[in-house]
Amino acid sequence: MPIYEYRCLKCEKEHEFLQKFSDDPITTCPECGGEMKKLISANSFVLKGTGWYVTDYGTKKNGNGKDGKEEKKKADSAEKKTETVGT
Repeated sequence: MPIYEYRCLKCEKEHEFLQKFSDDPITTCPECGGEMKKLISANSFVLKGTGWYVTDYGTKKNGNGKDGKEEKKKADSAEKKTETVGT
């Protein structure tokens, strides 16, 4: 569940509340009973690791850590060399 920050308009204290997305916003200050205003704060959600960008999972790797495109290029160039030598 996310933590939401609120500020009381009367006593100007800031409070943090653990709430569900579906919960109604808190409207009264638990200390003085004044009106509460929901604050917008920076989140702490960080994506780490691979797989979050198109470039991270665009090609499949084979067992030796190289992608399939590189192996295909090598095979194509080897075929061309064989064709040239045979003619």
